[in-house]
Amino acid sequence: MALLSIDDLKALVENPQTPSVTLYMPTQKAGAEIRQNPIRFKNLIREAEQRLEAMGIRHTEVVDFLQPAMELDNSDFWEHQNQGLVIFISPHLFRYYCLPIDFPQLVFVGEQFHLKPLLHFINNDGRFYVLALSQKDVKFFAGTGHRLNEMQVENMPHSLEETLLEDEFQKGVQHRVGTHRGGTTAAEHPGSFHGQGSPDREKHEEHILQFCYAINAALNETLRDEKAPLVLAGVEYLFPIYQSANTYPYLLADGITGNQETLNLEQLHDEAWRIVAPLFQQDKKAAIELYAQLAGEGTGKAANDIKEIIPAAYYHRVDSLLVSLADQKWGKFDSETATLELHTKPEPDDQDMLDFAAIYTILNGGKVYTLESEEMPNESKIAAIFRY
Repeated sequence: MALLSIDDLKALVENPQTPSVTLYMPTQKAGAEIRQNPIRFKNLIREAEQRLEAMGIRHTEVVDFLQPAMELDNSDFWEHQNQGLVIFISPHLFRYYCLPIDFPQLVFVGEQFHLKPLLHFINNDGRFYVLALSQKDVKFFAGTGHRLNEMQVENMPHSLEETLLEDEFQKGVQHRVGTHRGGTTAAEHPGSFHGQGSPDREKHEEHILQFCYAINAALNETLRDEKAPLVLAGVEYLFPIYQSANTYPYLLADGITGNQETLNLEQLHDEAWRIVAPLFQQDKKAAIELYAQLAGEGTGKAANDIKEIIPAAYYHRVDSLLVSLADQKWGKFDSETATLELHTKPEPDDQDMLDFAAIYTILNGGKVYTLESEEMPNESKIAAIFRY
């Protein structure tokens, strides 16, 4: 299935309904332990039933409410699992994701879905793209630290032959030779590739350049608002040609060289992750260092007080958020009065305020870095860098 995205997050956040049930469980992909999947699932459903009935909902209504989830419980479903399963149920929404991450077994019932365990998939920390390029085949992938998923890109040519056929069709209708869709000629484009040799070879290289322009134009539509790194994979001679056509600012200089047809999806992911992983670690380290610097200067642009951070996240002030993945802080936020009420244990209609801060930071264009408890600065559970 598709990777979780900002659009998925918005759909889960923007229409809060009571009750909203979130179920997390680890799953087994194969072997004898696969029999544990339905047992864990039934335990989750039973716990969700108990919590819903504790809210005063009649048992028959609870059964009807959870029925879409219970219909998943069949042998075919359990034979096609990954490492973790998450299910979202509310009066007008039902979604589930089989994901390559091992979740703890958790049940959340409240006014909002609980999303913090998914932040590795829906924020910029670990998301990247791969363009696998050859003259005969073009594929585009979205990835995280766990896997790659192939994506279909509208209007992207699949081969050089397809591009040449389109050019032949359009001859006499529009001037294409030497000009990409943005109107820049091959000779004018900075870093254009110029071949040395026979006219036939130079013509072929120019065809490849037009092929790359067409790919770049299609990708620009897909990556319009993205800032994730793009890794190019292909035979080495294609790199300078594609780089001269590229206008996506986050294409990396380092790529995966060789015939991509010999790599399976897992190998392609591993090669790409080797290139991008240090970038994400650098970003996280830089955010931690900047927080320490700003907190030490006493400028008011950094804080680890959750009562200050929650309204700042809601009202677009948080630029970067550091949050402990394993911890929770239960409470309620009143957006009309900008006041926060915290509880030592979850009460009816409470939310995990760490989850709340992370969600609204992402929705408002900030970056979220999920850390292990021991990585958090000053042993805090949450820390923020403010825009102002």
